[in-house]
Amino acid sequence: MPPTAIQPFHGSYLMPAFEHATVADAMHPGILSCQADASLTDVARMMAANHVHCVAVMTTTHEDGGAAIVWGIISDLDLLRAGVVRGRDDCAGSLAQQPVISVSPSLPLRQAGELMLTHHASHLVVVAPDSQRPLGILSSLDLAGVLAWGEA
Repeated sequence: MPPTAIQPFHGSYLMPAFEHATVADAMHPGILSCQADASLTDVARMMAANHVHCVAVMTTTHEDGGAAIVWGIISDLDLLRAGVVRGRDDCAGSLAQQPVISVSPSLPLRQAGELMLTHHASHLVVVAPDSQRPLGILSSLDLAGVLAWGEA
C-alpha cells in the first residue's frame, strides 16, 4: 500500500493569519502546575498523563495575600536532561531551567515569538494584565500551528 500524502491545508476560519494573530489566538488556556518540592517522577507523570511539554512551578507570595505566581517552568527537555544526566533525585524547583517570561493575551504573536527567540524560551506564561494571574501557556508549537493553519 503506497504512503498517503499529507493533504495541504489552506487556512482555517478559526485561526487568523500570523501577522494578525495575538497571544490569545494561539495560547492554551489553563496552566498545569506543581509545587517546587515535587519529584522528577511526579513532574514526568503530569507531563505524560496530560500530553504537555511543560509544567509551571508555582509558589505563593506573602505580599499579595498568598497569591500563586509562576516561579519557574520545567520543559520536557529539562525533564529529559535531569533523567539522563543528573539522576532522579531532583525536585521541580531545581529542574526549572527556562526563564519565566510572562506576556499579555493581547500581545501580537510576532512579538511573543521574538521574545521566545531572544530569551531561548519555548514557553511563555500568559497572564492577566491587571492581576498578573496566570491564564495559560503559549508554546513554540502553538506559534507553529498559526504559521501552518492560519489564514493566508
